[in-house]
Amino acid sequence: MSSAMENATAGFLVWRLSMKWRVAVDRAVAPLGLTHAQYALMASLYGMRRSGLTPSQRGLADHTGLEPLYVSKLARALEASGLVARTRDPNDPRAMQLSLTEQGLAVTRRAITVVQGLLDQLLEPLGGQNSARTRQFTRELATLLDAPLDPHTENEKEQS
Repeated sequence: MSSAMENATAGFLVWRLSMKWRVAVDRAVAPLGLTHAQYALMASLYGMRRSGLTPSQRGLADHTGLEPLYVSKLARALEASGLVARTRDPNDPRAMQLSLTEQGLAVTRRAITVVQGLLDQLLEPLGGQNSARTRQFTRELATLLDAPLDPHTENEKEQS
């Protein structure tokens, strides 16, 4: 680790790692005509489909952590490209369900293979994807993702 990174805050390191990952995925999936955000949406749809789910745009937003309006924008662009189908939810006519088209499935499978190669590279210093260190790192990331973040809480404490 560089000396500059040794003194960095956890927040800065999380930000740097997320930016490094986003840029790497953007570059890796660009030849497939995708951006990182489009890949995240399509790979999530792929995984949810394998679990028997056909999520609404809102459900996919909750799953990915993306804003619902951004998911809607991404879904429309992917629909225009023939990669995603948007259909009315039979249980809620206000909601749109999302699914991958056949072309979307093929592109997603290729993109997942490419991104898995990147993940192999990223996790190599921890011993690879199946190492004990990576499993611990994954648990720690999940713990951080489960922690509630409310920017108004600190402001309210300061004003009290």
